[in-house]
Amino acid sequence: MEFKKKVLGVLFGTAYGDALGAVVEKLSAEEIREQYGKVTDLRTKWYKSDYSPEARLNRMRGYGVITDDTLMTMALAETYLVKQRHIDCWDMRDEFVRQIVYTKRYIPEFKRQAYIQDRLFYPEKYIFQRHILANCEPREGGIGNMVNCGAAMYIAPIGIVNAGNPQNAYNEAILFACGHQVSYGLEAAGVLAACVAEAMLDDATIDSVIQTALRFAKDGTKAAISAVIETVKSLEQDQIPVTDELAVVKLHEALKLFSPMGDDVANREDKLNKVTTYYSPSRVYSIEELPIALGFLKLGKGDFNKSIIAGINSGRDTDSIGVMIAVICGALYGDSIISNQDKLLLEEVNKQNFEDVAESFSEVASKIISDDVKTALQQQQLLGLEIGR
Repeated sequence: MEFKKKVLGVLFGTAYGDALGAVVEKLSAEEIREQYGKVTDLRTKWYKSDYSPEARLNRMRGYGVITDDTLMTMALAETYLVKQRHIDCWDMRDEFVRQIVYTKRYIPEFKRQAYIQDRLFYPEKYIFQRHILANCEPREGGIGNMVNCGAAMYIAPIGIVNAGNPQNAYNEAILFACGHQVSYGLEAAGVLAACVAEAMLDDATIDSVIQTALRFAKDGTKAAISAVIETVKSLEQDQIPVTDELAVVKLHEALKLFSPMGDDVANREDKLNKVTTYYSPSRVYSIEELPIALGFLKLGKGDFNKSIIAGINSGRDTDSIGVMIAVICGALYGDSIISNQDKLLLEEVNKQNFEDVAESFSEVASKIISDDVKTALQQQQLLGLEIGR
């Protein structure tokens, strides 16, 4: 498959999974069923649409509107367009910060020009606090941050520039995202980048992507992915139909040991002074989004629509779950996973030209990969000369 088609698949997939999941983000699976039955289409009303502007933080979603997951992904792609090479946390400090803090662009949820920083959740705002206000050592930028999926949700471009080399993708994602995240939040970013790099191979499959995740994941992240995949295998072996509702219950049960927060995702006053391990560094915990995404991909046997609909309707952090499923499928199958009608909607509503960005980013990523191949060949030749002496 043409390289650009896979890049387009990742970018459009990011926007599609983000927009589809955004309308029900933070609802439980049960609440989604009660209010929607099942979310299956971009043209869906956000459950907060009728709230007061203050209650919905002056934002609007639904009908294809993307959130920070896509905006941050595009900012990372733009960082590569500027740097024209592999990146690290020093590039987060300057160019990535420039993209999210100092560059105005259209923010669809606000329906106006603004900075991405104005839209970010607290752990993503931390990037500016640490690198600019605190002037930290870039490799220590993520220290002290609340641990979440924030780095993993936008990390897919690193998988693209390391297409076919999951090890390098993992390493680069860790070196870049350590400027933002720590612990299992950082680990998830590395693993997802490796998964995308694997999926960019023409002979990659869902099973090879999952094996890549298990090969590179460490500690609680590895244990959580393994638990979810083993649960899926067990469901497949049972002699009963596996409905999405049953799958959600079983996968959430499998994750409870590694992510005990469950449906308790709201920030409420009654939580003050109640000590929990939520969002805290841990070697035994994992974010939920990546294991859930891989679990539904395994359960759906690589079918994009089946996997993403199940993932979106599983509740909680639905936009990031949608993004993670979609970037893997986009890298595997290209942009054909998204209908032309949905592509047009995503570009029009969000005032984004994903085609143009994919064109430019494909060229830069191809150049980086080509330079890597040349360097590797030169090193092999030098090594051969040294051995021959």
